[in-house]
Amino acid sequence: MLNPSKQFAQIALVTLLLVGCVLVLRGFVAAILFAAVICIATWPAYALLLRKLKRRQVLSATLMTLALTIIFVAPLTLITLSLAEGVSLAVEKIGPLLQQGLPRHPPDFLRTLPFIGERIDAYWNNIAGSREEISRLLRQAIDPARGVLLQTGGLIGNALLQLALVVFIAFFFYRDGEAIAGLLRTGSRRLGGELGEHLLEASRNTVMGVMVGIVGTAAGQALVALIGFVIAGVPGALLLAAGTFFLSMVPIGPPLLWGGAAWWLYDQGELGWAIFMVIWGLLVISSIDNFLKPFLISKTASLPLLLIALGVFGGALAFGLIGVFLGPTLLALGLMLAQHWTSPQTPAPPQPEI
Repeated sequence: MLNPSKQFAQIALVTLLLVGCVLVLRGFVAAILFAAVICIATWPAYALLLRKLKRRQVLSATLMTLALTIIFVAPLTLITLSLAEGVSLAVEKIGPLLQQGLPRHPPDFLRTLPFIGERIDAYWNNIAGSREEISRLLRQAIDPARGVLLQTGGLIGNALLQLALVVFIAFFFYRDGEAIAGLLRTGSRRLGGELGEHLLEASRNTVMGVMVGIVGTAAGQALVALIGFVIAGVPGALLLAAGTFFLSMVPIGPPLLWGGAAWWLYDQGELGWAIFMVIWGLLVISSIDNFLKPFLISKTASLPLLLIALGVFGGALAFGLIGVFLGPTLLALGLMLAQHWTSPQTPAPPQPEI
């Protein structure tokens, strides 16, 4: 038996080793967890591919990684390029205003508004007659817009880097996934026995349920967005709906598309359809996420709807995007532990008297 000093030294060494590992991997925790979530959700497809390719793990993992690149990285790259093009078009629209100024009178629908139409007309005339006033107002609008665009560009660039890292890590998770799963099952069994195995299975089911909820919500948003684009007569409705599907995972994603469609309609002189597009986007496209995602997750993961909603929103606030998966999973494990501890224990059978 080890003496206390040696035990203390071993515990200190193991603690220092764990702390060092955490410090090294701290910046990659989100990417590692997200890669694990994607691999868990797509594992049935990988298992099928592995059987078709006669257990060639490296080739199967490479093909799955290429598929993830096409599905996730390529669309976000195209969106980034489209955003840059949209910014240049906006600059081209603003340039003539600085040189030529505004028309002398506002549009008729503004002039005829009750109560405020005359004030708008007078204020418009004041601005239109002064190029300095136009420049001042545009500068006031451009400075915040520039900040928002810079932040958005930074977020998209960071998202591209994170996704590239996620795809890179996912390759190794696919290749060594069976061995990793075996280690997890062995560790959970040693730590918690039968309960540990149940917790591991609950984690997998919850992650699958959250992924189903996210993909199902994205499909729902894309469908209602397609309906709105077709009704309003927006060109490229199918392509915009596909973009809505991918951007639905980002909180400000869908408004970038339906807001751009509304602006295009307004620029074409279709004010009524532009207003319809804004209302449809706010009340239908963006609102469907608030109830459809928790509903789908609760049906798939067999968890109460309240816990799912709290887990999704609370996890996102606490951990960011990966918190959408971590929140419900942690609450599911907590619920299982609470049910295990509070369930009535089956009394042991009476021992025969000697």
